[in-house]
Amino acid sequence: MNLGQKILYELKKEISQIEYERYLKKLVYDTKASRSNYALFHAPNPFIAKWIKTKYSDILAHLFELHTQVRPTIDIVVRKSESKTSEKPTVASVEKQSKKSTHLNPSLTFDSFIVGDSNQFAYTTAKSVAEKPGKLYNPLFIYGGVGLGKTHLLQAIGNYRVGLGDTVIYTTLEQFMNAFTSHLRSQTMDRFRDKFRACDLLLIDDIQFLSRKEQTQEEFFHTFNELHNAHKQIVITADRPPNKIAGLVDRLRTRFEWGLLADIQPPGLETKIAIIEKKCELDGIRLNKEVVHYIATHMGDNIREIEGTLIRINAMASMLGQEITLEFAKNAIKDQLKEKKESVSIDDIVKIVARELNVKPSDITSKKRTKNVVNARRTAIYLARHLTPNSMPQIAVYFGMKDHSAVSHAMKKIDEIIEKDENFKVLLEELSNKIHTEKK
Repeated sequence: MNLGQKILYELKKEISQIEYERYLKKLVYDTKASRSNYALFHAPNPFIAKWIKTKYSDILAHLFELHTQVRPTIDIVVRKSESKTSEKPTVASVEKQSKKSTHLNPSLTFDSFIVGDSNQFAYTTAKSVAEKPGKLYNPLFIYGGVGLGKTHLLQAIGNYRVGLGDTVIYTTLEQFMNAFTSHLRSQTMDRFRDKFRACDLLLIDDIQFLSRKEQTQEEFFHTFNELHNAHKQIVITADRPPNKIAGLVDRLRTRFEWGLLADIQPPGLETKIAIIEKKCELDGIRLNKEVVHYIATHMGDNIREIEGTLIRINAMASMLGQEITLEFAKNAIKDQLKEKKESVSIDDIVKIVARELNVKPSDITSKKRTKNVVNARRTAIYLARHLTPNSMPQIAVYFGMKDHSAVSHAMKKIDEIIEKDENFKVLLEELSNKIHTEKK
C-alpha cells in the first residue's frame, strides 16, 4: 500500500460510507508524479475531481503532513483514459454540456440544510421556488456573508429540480465569465448562448463579481432576458443586496430586484450547535456537548470553516488514537483561534459592544460610571482579553485605566455575572460572533 492509499484509508474512517464509495474510492494516487510537497491523485471525471478538491484538499494535506512533516499541495486531475466517460446526468459537468445539471453536489439538499431564525425566510422562499419555478419569485436573489449557506440553498434548488427531470445549470460568476471569454475568443458565441439559454433553471453563485465587467454584464443582461421572458427560473446569490453592488448597471440591478430578495444572517448559537450536530451525524463524528458548544462559540459563523474544523479534529484524534475531549479540541484549533484573535482590534470590539448595548463608543473609553456604561465597558474589556492578543497592561492603557489590576478586576466581575446569569453568557457569545462576522 503506497502513501496515497494509506491517506485515503485513514480518511475513509472519518467520513460517511456513502461519500467514500461515491467519491474517494475512485481516486488513484500517482506515485511517480507526486513529491514530498506535491500529491497528485487521478479521478474518473471532472465532477469528482472538483468535488474532492473543493471539500477534502485541506484534510488530505493535513494527513500527509502528519506522515511526512511536509504539507503538500493537493492536485486532483481527470484520468485521460476515462475523462470522456459519461456519468449520470445528475452529476455531469458544464463542460460536458449535460442535459440535466452542472456541478451540483448531491449532498446539498433541503433535508441536509439546518433551519434557524437567521435563515428561515431564505430557506422557505428557496423551497417555494424549487416547487414552483418561474411562477413565484423570478429571480430569487439570496444574499449574505461568507459561509452562511447561500450555495447550499442554491444547489438544493438545483438538486430538487434535477430529480424532477429539469435541465439545470449551476455556475459561479467566475466560471460564467471564463466561459464567455473563451467562446468570445474562439468566435463560438452561439454555443455559449445555446448552453446558458436552453436550461430550465439557471443558478448563478457570487454575482457580486459582475461588478464593472461591462462586456460580461451586457451578455448576462441578454441571457437574463431570454430566460425570464420564457418563464425559466433564475436564482442568484451574492454577499450583498443588488443596490450595494458597485459598478452594476442600473438595468441589471433593477432586474435583480424584480423578484424577491432574501437575506441570510449569521446563525445564532442554537442554530450553529444544530449545524455541528447534524454534520457530526452525517460524517460519523462523535463529539460531546462540551466540545460542540466550544466550537460553536469560538469558531465564528462561517459554516464551511466549522465543517473543515470538525473533519480536522476528528482526523487528528483518529491518527493519534485519542478521544476528542474538550482539552483535545482546544489544542487542535488553537492556531485557528490565534489567527482570529490577530485579526480583531479593540476598536472593533468597542464599536460593536457600544452599538449592541446602546451606548456611545466614547462613553466606553471615558470615566463615566453610570450602570449601563460600566457594564458595557467591562464587557468590552472581557472580549478584548479573549478575542485579541493584547495583554492586560495594553488593555488598561487603551481604556485609560490606572494599571492591569483594574482590567483584572473587570474580568472577575464579568466571570461572576457569567456564573449567575445564563442570558448574559449567551449575550457574550452573540457579541463574539458579531465581532468575528463583521470583521470579515
